[in-house]
Amino acid sequence: MKFSLAVLSVAATASAFTAFNAPTRSIGASRVATSNVFAPVAVRNFETQLAAKQTPHGGSLVDLILKSDEEKEAAVAKCTKELQLSPRQLCDVELIMNGGFSPLTGFMDQAAYESVVENVALPDGLIFGLPVVFDTDDEDLQPGDIVLLKDGDRNIATIEFTDKFLPNKAVECKKCYGTSEIEHPGSLMVATERGKYYMGGKITGLNLPVRDFPCKTPAEVRETLPDDVDVVAFQCRNPVHRAHYELFTRALDDPLVGENGIVLVHPTCGPTQADDIPGTVRYKTYEVLKEETHNDRTRWEYLPYSMHMAGPREAIQHMMIRKNFGCTHFIIGRDMAGSKSSVTGDDYYGAYDAQEFATEKGPELGVTPVPSLNLVYTEEEGYVTADEAKEKGLSEKKLSGTKFRQMLRGGEDIPEWFAFKSVVKVLRENA
Repeated sequence: MKFSLAVLSVAATASAFTAFNAPTRSIGASRVATSNVFAPVAVRNFETQLAAKQTPHGGSLVDLILKSDEEKEAAVAKCTKELQLSPRQLCDVELIMNGGFSPLTGFMDQAAYESVVENVALPDGLIFGLPVVFDTDDEDLQPGDIVLLKDGDRNIATIEFTDKFLPNKAVECKKCYGTSEIEHPGSLMVATERGKYYMGGKITGLNLPVRDFPCKTPAEVRETLPDDVDVVAFQCRNPVHRAHYELFTRALDDPLVGENGIVLVHPTCGPTQADDIPGTVRYKTYEVLKEETHNDRTRWEYLPYSMHMAGPREAIQHMMIRKNFGCTHFIIGRDMAGSKSSVTGDDYYGAYDAQEFATEKGPELGVTPVPSLNLVYTEEEGYVTADEAKEKGLSEKKLSGTKFRQMLRGGEDIPEWFAFKSVVKVLRENA
């Protein structure tokens, strides 16, 4: 695993990090005393939260969205400032207020942030994969401010800030991503996209964002799930091709999964790496594939989550989120949420680092990791495990991602053993 600490030589980027040994510092003399931003809150409908077999993380499914126009108008009237949310912040706000990040009820304050960075857990010891922070460069924002958070003209939420601090970004990246090299997309995001300060704050939800892809809340997804069988989550951030489909359908036969279990295909459609296919296009590929492969044991939903490419730590984050959506199991693929150096092309994580970390933390988290099969396509028997292909001396057929993209751009025929025709059609129409 590549865990070296690089010297940040680009001046503009290096300035976004505090000195590696510098402690995280609070800003200003005052810190507003409030209820904890990760304290559980009452849920709107207790029966709904238990509609699935799985218990929400922390015991209660958070729902911070106000229901009446009168409540929303009163919340907006308390605000003294407005802020436009970035795409990543919008995803985080949505998952805080709809319960996807349960038990959080706001952005992490300094104590919670430092605890998650250092210990992979909230201050009360509850496991949590990655910090959820509100970043800003605004010198005028202060603890105690109540601010209206917007997406264009749409009111999304209000936030009552509780503290403001200078994070030690180099330590954050080293602990969460395994490196502070800006060749890592997560470290690059922290250094160049996030503001100078982080602020803790309580969220009050007003309206869910309007997206090109529908994102049901955890409560809404739970209402669609059976309450007496295992639910296996499959996370992806790319179009689903044949090998992926074989992988998540065969996961239901894993001995770790109970009889009659179902799979929830739950792609992330928020910001990812710069060279990934846009979320709206990915959504279109999922929709055509959902129709083509309709199966009562396969469900499809969409997640407004921004990827960090944090490998093992992100595996825990994904498992925790899917737990809140009602999943009991989670498929961990090879090199899950992995990333390569943008300079050397070297992998930052080992192929099985995420699987091993998930297996270690799974019992504490209350989600069972299901290791993905290492499938290969053979001329004689179609998709089989790599070990089976080797044992039987079968002829493997391979097509790299780079070659696939070249064939896609060039209008060449894509073999059906590699990709679904319906998915290829969407990708070409939206190139």
